[in-house]
Formats: sequence, structure tokens, C-alpha cells
Amino acid sequence: MIKEKSIVENEETVETPVRKNEDSLEAYKEETAGASEQSEKRHSNASVDPAKFNWDEFEKAADYGAPKEEVEEEYDNTFSKVLENEVVEGTVTAMTKREVMVNIGYKSEGVISISEFRYNPDLKVGDKVDVYVESVEDRNGKLIVSHKKACALKSWDRVNEAYDKGEIVKGYIKCRTKGGMIVDVFGIEAFLPGSQIDVKPIRDYDIFVNKTMEFKVVKINHEFRNVVLSHKTLIEAELEAQKAQIISKLEKGQVLEGTVKNITSYGVFVDLGGVDGLIHITDLSWGRINNPDEVVKLDQKINVVILDFDGEKKRIALGLKQLTPHPWDALDPNLKVGDKVKGKVVVIMDYGAFLEIQPGIEGLIHVSEMSWSSHLRSAQDFLKLGDEVEAQILTLDRDEHKMSLGMKQLKADPWATIMDKYPVGSRHTAIVRNFTNFGVFVELEEGVDGLVHISDLSWTKKIKHPSEFTALGDKLEVVVLEIDKDNRRLSLGHKQLEENPWDTFETIFTVGSVHNGTIVSFNEKGATVALEYGIEGFAPVKGLVKEDGTNAKAEEKLDFKVIEFNKGAKKIVLSHSRIAEDKKREANGEKPIADVKVSDGETTKKAVKKVKANVEKTTLGDISELADLKKEMDKEANAEKKEEKTE
Repeated sequence: MIKEKSIVENEETVETPVRKNEDSLEAYKEETAGASEQSEKRHSNASVDPAKFNWDEFEKAADYGAPKEEVEEEYDNTFSKVLENEVVEGTVTAMTKREVMVNIGYKSEGVISISEFRYNPDLKVGDKVDVYVESVEDRNGKLIVSHKKACALKSWDRVNEAYDKGEIVKGYIKCRTKGGMIVDVFGIEAFLPGSQIDVKPIRDYDIFVNKTMEFKVVKINHEFRNVVLSHKTLIEAELEAQKAQIISKLEKGQVLEGTVKNITSYGVFVDLGGVDGLIHITDLSWGRINNPDEVVKLDQKINVVILDFDGEKKRIALGLKQLTPHPWDALDPNLKVGDKVKGKVVVIMDYGAFLEIQPGIEGLIHVSEMSWSSHLRSAQDFLKLGDEVEAQILTLDRDEHKMSLGMKQLKADPWATIMDKYPVGSRHTAIVRNFTNFGVFVELEEGVDGLVHISDLSWTKKIKHPSEFTALGDKLEVVVLEIDKDNRRLSLGHKQLEENPWDTFETIFTVGSVHNGTIVSFNEKGATVALEYGIEGFAPVKGLVKEDGTNAKAEEKLDFKVIEFNKGAKKIVLSHSRIAEDKKREANGEKPIADVKVSDGETTKKAVKKVKANVEKTTLGDISELADLKKEMDKEANAEKKEEKTE
């Protein structure tokens, strides 16, 4: 050890300074011999002026007893080599409620807040811990160390090692966060998803805050330095062994007690003591239910029966309703086809409705059995959910648990008295229900429908589709034309409400008569001409040439001669050109061209034969004229056929 030398002045002690100049070692050796003498001299002079004290001489005269380097080395070896900003291992020497003292082999101990060890509640004196040296000595001469920072530097290596080896780590749950918890593991804030806390759903996360638990590292994101933990995997590992043991003892039909663990829209999960089973919604009750919580509640203790299970996939199908008698077994044995029953509509579809006549027993009312109408509609047009209705049993199968019901059977069949209520020729008001290309279906009353053919809608209008004449839901006056009771068909008419105006038109638009008309529209064969009384005629292209050789135009008003009248086909053929031609013939002393009148149901060819019969006894001079007439009429007949085919 170094011998300390001091001088006393004004009762104050001054430490002998350590030699400052390392290069003066040789001078130090040469003058060591005279050190004793100089030392005695200094001791004898107690009142030396510090300002006049010769330190260099003092150092030269100091007696170390050994080379200085050896002394310094010996002194340094008594302490550990401690460098700032490095992690070293220390030993816990003492603990209080607030602090932990750690010895790292330095001349003083480090003091660390106990909060840095909260992840390790089992910490005790003598444990080895890592610390980070922040400062060897602060301004107060204290050693400043941190366990938290040491953990932070080594934590990622430890977390990765735990992840790679599947080790179990301890963590302190600091607080809640969105979707889970924040856990302190080795000084790193890791995320614990809510779904990974336990095998059963957690409804209160707060009970886990400030707790230390065991976890497994299930995911690490090195880019964002995120760590995901799971406590659930530890529980599942324990449960797997329990599940295998429980499933090995299961039998179909076995009744067990369980706890309702979770309720979903499709069923209920039941905890059977380490293994879960599912009660499908259809196996909760014999009756129809909308939601499982109508039958059971969370955490409720219930008895269930095992319906089926899969040992490999560990799926267990459970039943609750099977523990009660089947409702069909309690059905009145005297109930039979034809009896009336009452019930509530529990399900409604387009094709029909299910009527619950007692819990667990339902019957189907098909839409065709809701009304006598042959025009089928949706069941929603007749019933709605919750309706209390009465129906008649149509079929009953106790073995198959099936029943069909009818509502219309409780009402009188309107077709039973159809001949009396709707005789042929009677007039009625109907509602338009449907359209087809060939007519209109109307409803006289519920269950009594009829058809108005498109040809029976109007005497004068040429209708291509019934929607041009009326609309769905409109009221339409009709007259009964024909009744087919066996096939439940009514043939109705609308135009028959009025007399046939063509009987009158036949006397007005006689063949050869001239009438004023307006050209309405054109097509490739001719033009449609509007005549008086709201009737229309047709003028062929050759009949639209005016006297000056020009063709008639749309909206032009001209005189037209009737050259053909067909009451059966409701057809009037006109010609403007014929008027000028007749005048020319008359001026030349020739007879006008004979026109044709076609009666109801008579064709143009028959009319030509009729003309031939009338001129059988004509002169030779008239034969040529008749031949011209025949050619013209044959040409018009061919044009008429083409027009009919086009229409």
C-alpha cells in the first residue's frame, strides 16, 4: 500500500498527492535514498506555507517501498473492471419495499427501483441479475445502474430464443388496450389479444390488469419490433390431454351435465368439463325458435344428451330437446282428416305457411289451399307472421310427423253455384289481374277468374296487346259468354256490352260511296286513313296518286271512294285515285270499274265469283272489261293476303 505523507497547517490535513508525471520514474529511483531525510525535515516543519511548498521535491522524496506501477496495479485489481454503457451481471444483496441493492464488484453498490423487477415477483437476495451501467460515479459519488435498460438490450435475444424454443415466459399485464392487453416481458411491451387470454370468452378484461402470468411467444415482427403472446395455448395444451381422456369415455345417448359457454345464432356451445360440445338450434326445442337465447342463458347449468361425436376432430353433437317427450306422441289420438284446428303462423314462405297447432307440432298450408282462386299468389298476400287462423286437416301422417292444412275448405266453393250466380249473358264488374298476349285475366270474386280474349275487347280498335286497352288493378265491365264448370273456366267479353257498330257502318260506308278522310300514317303497302265515326280505312299505294300525278302526304285531307267493305274482317279499302278514274271513264262513255262488297265471313275470291255470276250473260264487248276487273280484284286479293300475313 502507498504510504501517505501529510503536513499540518492551521490544524488541517493535506493528502499527499500521487505522482503526476509517469515519465519521472527514473528520477524517482535515483532520489529514493534521500527520501527519509527529506521526510524528517518536512515533519519538523509544521508551519510550512502551502504557497511555497515544493511538490515536485516532495514526490521525489516519497517512499513507496515498491515500484509505483506495481502498487497501482495491485490497488486496481482489488476492484472489478467496470465500464460505462455496458451490461454486467450483479448479485442482489438487499431488498426493501421500494429498492433493490445490487453488487457488481465495484467499490459501491447500485440501487435499482423494485418496479423494474415486477415481472419477477419471486426475486430474492442472492439472485443474479443483469444491470446496465449508466455512470460509474455521479456528482454524489454513487454508482448508477438500471436493470430495465439491461433487459431492453438483451430482451430481443431472449424473446427470439423463447419463440424458437417454445419456452414459457413470465409477463406483467400493465393495462388494457383495444382488442387485448399490454404485457411487460423482459422489459418489452408485448401484445396479448383478447382471444388469447383464455379458452373461453372473456367478458371482463380488467380482472387481469396488474397480474403476472405465464405466456408463450406466438409471433414476432422484427420490422416493427412487435411481440404477440398467448396464454390460451398453455391452457389448450393442458386441455388436450383432458379432452382425449373425456372423449375416450363418451357414448351416444349418454346424458351429461354442462355449462353454457357461448351462444351463437346457429346454436349453443356447452363446456362438458374440459371439452366443448355444440347443441344445434334445431336440437334445442321441439318447437320452432328464432334465437337460442330463448331457451338457455350464459353460464347456465344444463343436462344434455350426446347425439354423435368425432374422436379425431373432437367434435361433439349434443341435444337438449331429446331429454323431453316428442310432442307428436302427445297429439290427440282422436284427431283425424277433416277436423278443424287453430294455430299461429310461425313461418311464412312464398309457397305457403307453417301453422303451429301446439308446441312442436306444425302443419303446412300451401298457397293453393288458401283461396279457391286458380290464379296463385304469394302466401304473404293472405297471411303474416303471428296470425291466429283456423284451418282444416287435409292429410295426417303420425309416423312421419307431417300434416297438411287448408283454409279455403272452410269457405263455400264459388264454382258450386257458378251457373246460378254468373249465367251466360249476365253483366258484371271484374278486376284486371293479369295480362297475356292473347287476352286479359279478370277476377269476378275470390276464386272466380275469367278470360277476356283480345278480340273481345273492342269492336273498332285494333289492339296488339291488352295493356294498350286497360291496366292491372282497373275495373272492367264484362259479359259472360261461355262457362266451363268442370275445368273452372269462364269466357268473358267486353265489346259485347255494346251493339256491333259495323252493322251500322255497313249502311254508311257502302261500296262505291265517297267519304272525306285524313291520312294518318304510311307503310310500304299504303296508308291508314281516318274516317268519320272514329273508324279507319286502308288505301293501297296505287290509290294514293292524285289527279295531277303527285302522291298524297301525311295529314292531308282527301276524298276517298270505298272499293271494298268487309264486315267480318272489320276492313274498309279506300282509293282516292279511283274517283278521277271513274270520271275519266264516264267522260269516255265507259262504265265505272265494279267494286266489291264482302259480307261477314266472305272472302274476296267469293265476291269475284259473285260478280262473274252476275255478268254471265254479258256481250263480248263486256268480257274484256270483266277480265280487267278480275285481274284487278285478284291482285287486290293477293295484296290482302300478304297484308294479313304481315299483321
